[in-house]
Amino acid sequence: MNTHTTDVRMRHFTDGRLLDVRDLTVRYKRDGDDAVTVLERIGFAVETQESIGVLGESGAGKTTLVLAILGLLPLGAAVSGTVDFRGRDLIAIGESAFRSLRGAAIAFIPQEPAQALNPVICVGQQVTDIIRAHFKVDRKTARSSAETALQEVGLCPVDRIYSAFPHQLSGGQRQRVVIAQALVCNPALLIADEPTSSLDQITQSQVLSLLRALQQKHGFSLLLISHDPWIVAEMVTRIIVLREGRIIDQGPTGQMFASRNSYTRSLLGCVQGQAYAQ
Repeated sequence: MNTHTTDVRMRHFTDGRLLDVRDLTVRYKRDGDDAVTVLERIGFAVETQESIGVLGESGAGKTTLVLAILGLLPLGAAVSGTVDFRGRDLIAIGESAFRSLRGAAIAFIPQEPAQALNPVICVGQQVTDIIRAHFKVDRKTARSSAETALQEVGLCPVDRIYSAFPHQLSGGQRQRVVIAQALVCNPALLIADEPTSSLDQITQSQVLSLLRALQQKHGFSLLLISHDPWIVAEMVTRIIVLREGRIIDQGPTGQMFASRNSYTRSLLGCVQGQAYAQ
C-alpha cells in the first residue's frame, strides 16, 4: 500500500512456517443423537507467502475447517487437536485474544459479500471500522488508509465508492470491498472461502487476477477454499483434497494431476492438460 499509511497498516508476518494444523477433529453434538464427526485428524501446514488450495465437494468439511481456524465454530462443536499460528494455539486462546488476530494477522474473504456487508452503512466506513478496531488512530487517518485500500483493489472514483451502500455496487465491486476489508491491516494469512462463486466468469477472472497481484505485492499466505478445480489449479502451488471430513490427498499442484488417488484424479480431470500454478 502507499507509504503514507504504513503507520496504520503494519506488517504482521515473518519468515518461516505460519500455520500448522495438527490432528484437528471437530464433532457436532445433536440432541438425542451421537456426535457427528465433521473433520477428523486434519493435518497440514502453511508456509510464509505460500498459496494452498483446499479442494472438495459440498459437505466435505471445508467451511468447518475455515470456522475452526478463525475461532468461529458454533456452540456445541467439540474440538480437539492443535491449530498453531506463529507459536499460538488458536484452539486454546480465548475470544478476546482471538479478536486481536482475526481481521488483522488472519483475514477472511467470505463467499457472499452481499451478506457479509452491512446494508445500512456505507462501504468505506465498513473498511474504516476494521482499521479503528485494530489500531489507535483518528478518523482522518483511518479514512485515508481505507481509501488507499479501496483504490488498490481497483475501486474508483474512491470518493463515490467510499460513500456508496452495498446495494449501489455490482457484485464484483462488493467482492472488491471485502477484499479491501481483508487486506487493510496487512494480514499474514488470508483465508478465501469460495471467493468468486457468486460472480460471472469474466468478473471471476478479474478478481482472481487481483488476488494474485496483491499477494505478489504484499507477501501474505493464501488458503483458498473451493469446490472448483479450475480456480484451485490456477491459484495455488499446493493442493489439499478433502473428502467427508478427512484429507485423502495433498501435494504440489503439478504432481496432483498424476496422483494415484482416483478421487483426486476425478476432481482434477476436467483441467488436465490446461495451464495450472507451478
